[in-house]
Amino acid sequence: MARHGWGGRPPASDAEARQRIIDATARCVDRHGVAKTTLSDVAAELGVTRQTVYRHFARISDIIGEVAAQGAESFVDRLVAHLQGIEDPAEAVVEGMLFCVRAIPTEPHLSLLLQLGDSTAFGRGATTADAIAYGARMLRRFPVDWDAAGVGEDDLNGLAEIIMRLLSSFLQHPSEPPREEARLRALLHRWLAPALRRETVSGRSLNVG
Repeated sequence: MARHGWGGRPPASDAEARQRIIDATARCVDRHGVAKTTLSDVAAELGVTRQTVYRHFARISDIIGEVAAQGAESFVDRLVAHLQGIEDPAEAVVEGMLFCVRAIPTEPHLSLLLQLGDSTAFGRGATTADAIAYGARMLRRFPVDWDAAGVGEDDLNGLAEIIMRLLSSFLQHPSEPPREEARLRALLHRWLAPALRRETVSGRSLNVG
């Protein structure tokens, strides 16, 4: 790895270089806003050339995605804490979605993907296989006994995909005028919650999936 630039402190590994690029991007975004942050800004922040940044990330949106992802863990911790005491799967999912719709736009780094010039970036990112798998892992942290609710591992992946697609729609295309939280809660209880409430028809359990 080249020993020039990097403010006189070149990284010891590619992993360190990537993390320093991510950190520099976060600083640039905090200072200038995501729409005005470019690869050139990130390179200047680090004291390296654009080509050095390109060796680790092909696009500025890729770096911003990493900034957002690293902010996700603390967000999920707060989400799970918000849901403590809610054991009903349908109630937990509805309240979890409401928390996300309310909180994500105010999260400095989680909301980055919503502000990209490419207006479809969040929608694409939210429905990739990795994002859906992450959503399923998040659901497993909910204070819900999924097995007792009849929701298996495959069901969780399907539920995560539905949630991510709905969430991306709510965040990308909010209603005009903005829907009150009580109305959004009623909408989710009417159309999403029934899929998570076990019913028995002729002795057969109907679950998600």
